[in-house]
Amino acid sequence: MGEIGFPRREFLHDITWWEVKSIIRGYNNRHRNLWSANRWQTYNLMCAFAGSKALAESGIHKPTDLIVFPWDKKKEPEHISQQDIDELQAEIAAINAQQKSSEE
Repeated sequence: MGEIGFPRREFLHDITWWEVKSIIRGYNNRHRNLWSANRWQTYNLMCAFAGSKALAESGIHKPTDLIVFPWDKKKEPEHISQQDIDELQAEIAAINAQQKSSEE
């Protein structure tokens, strides 16, 4: 699928939720600098055209007042369930077994 290079069927049916979360996190990290720079540039353009006093009166004091990205918020650490860990370990064991059998 587009940005991540997965076939549609595999994306919709074969990957788990925690894999989707990792893909989304990676996509956000890849574009984070560009989005932050665009926000900063927009804020400065607004200051130039409207004036920082007018922006302050409207409640905009810093770039994060325009838009808050997920990485701007403090989050609780993610906890992976034991079931997800067990599934991942089983998949890794199956891949390792498959590689061993193909090497023999």
